[in-house]
Amino acid sequence: MFLKSSRYATVSEATITGSDGREVRYKTTRFIPDTPAQVGHIISRGERLDHIAYFYFRAPERFWRICDANEAMNPADLEAQIGRKIDIPESQS
Repeated sequence: MFLKSSRYATVSEATITGSDGREVRYKTTRFIPDTPAQVGHIISRGERLDHIAYFYFRAPERFWRICDANEAMNPADLEAQIGRKIDIPESQS
């Protein structure tokens, strides 16, 4: 089960049945949706995406919205690029 604010909340589910008859439910592939930016932010030394998400969204767990807007699979990829301008989308999709 995923929270409503999770990036996986709206991803469809599927079921597979193993050779032993046991059914396993899983989420299908999540494709990054179009996530237009509202503003830009320059990464400073020591900043983390959860801190940036809290600053813009007042919700640190929504860091994944910033990842989507910048087509980043791993938050560390964005954090490591000091001086890079990243896109900040709206909090809600």
